[in-house]
Amino acid sequence: MSGFKDGADALFILLGAIMILAMHAGFAFLELGTVRKKNQVNALVKILVDFCVSTIAYFFVGYSIAYGVNFFSSADVLAAKNGYELVKFFFLLTFAAAIPAIISGGIAERARFHPQTAATALLVGLVYPFFEGIVWNHRFGVQEWLLQTFGAEFHDFAGSVVVHAVGGWIALPAVLLLGARRGRYMKNGGVAAHPPSSIPFLALGAWILMVGWFGFNVMSAQALDKMNGLVAVNSLMAMVGGTLVATSLGKNDPGFVHNGPLAGLVAVCAGSDVMHPLGALVTGGIAGAIFVWMFTLAQNKWKIDDVLGVWPLHGLCGAWGGIAAGIFGLKALGGAGGVALASQLLGTILGVAIAAAGGTLVYGLLKKFVGLRLDPEEEFQGADLSIHRITSTPERESNW
Repeated sequence: MSGFKDGADALFILLGAIMILAMHAGFAFLELGTVRKKNQVNALVKILVDFCVSTIAYFFVGYSIAYGVNFFSSADVLAAKNGYELVKFFFLLTFAAAIPAIISGGIAERARFHPQTAATALLVGLVYPFFEGIVWNHRFGVQEWLLQTFGAEFHDFAGSVVVHAVGGWIALPAVLLLGARRGRYMKNGGVAAHPPSSIPFLALGAWILMVGWFGFNVMSAQALDKMNGLVAVNSLMAMVGGTLVATSLGKNDPGFVHNGPLAGLVAVCAGSDVMHPLGALVTGGIAGAIFVWMFTLAQNKWKIDDVLGVWPLHGLCGAWGGIAAGIFGLKALGGAGGVALASQLLGTILGVAIAAAGGTLVYGLLKKFVGLRLDPEEEFQGADLSIHRITSTPERESNW
């Protein structure tokens, strides 16, 4: 029976990895539909190349930092238990690769291509797995201290903080260091609108992400006998709550409508295995409100040119999700228990601090030594100018 279980677990987590891999198409189309047409090629190429760079960085460095595992054994050793350890790496890689995919949306339309790939290698190889190992592999004794002090570890079942808040808070210093797109904010205080180039592509990206998210959350059990339908229903309820609130507060704006479900899903990741479905609905609804309010405030008042709103969507909604797990996971509110609000607060703050510091360090050094931003001519013609030179003919250039 152990052989059957090993095979079933390997297949279970492999299917999850494939579903999350498909989510990267969602990231690509979400960005593709949001940025201006002259930058669409760059968005597509950047997501794919970042995923490949993430694979190399996580395979050789990041996975070992987080879990103490390397892949320099012989093939027959790696194939033990139906290759479960290998597909577990694949599954967790798709989480790690979400970090640059998140950042990509914030820095779109003015970031240089090759410095961003260098940032991807550093972030996925060093910064992300440092916090991942703390939360999911009990590195450095943080979880043990929280358990002894507050009676529960920091609980993040599917990565509200480990993946989303970390990605969003790394993106914030990158956005600030890059500065706004040229012409976005005027000297008289006005804001130039850059509306989405394709609502259908934006919607397609959101739908791909929504479907894949059920693999993101449910398969985080990492074993078939630990799979729980509560996670699926909670994901559904948070998605619905985020959509309806964002639709209402966003006054039916299609950008808010299609980011609302993503806000809800980001927030429910942490506590999807311990919340009651009604708690998940409220968690998602609050996340939808956070996204609409903070995206509008950051863009219009604070002049933070975060193109896809990745800091409010992933950074703030992810942090809310970490805290919400400590509220709606409590038995007093219908949850399964096993969580402590103090642990959730401290774990969330730690994740935000590591992400913000890591993002500032990586992007600050790159800005100082190689530069992050396109020159004015390249930015005017489109962030994918270098790709145009390779793939286009003079006749087609003007159409792009």
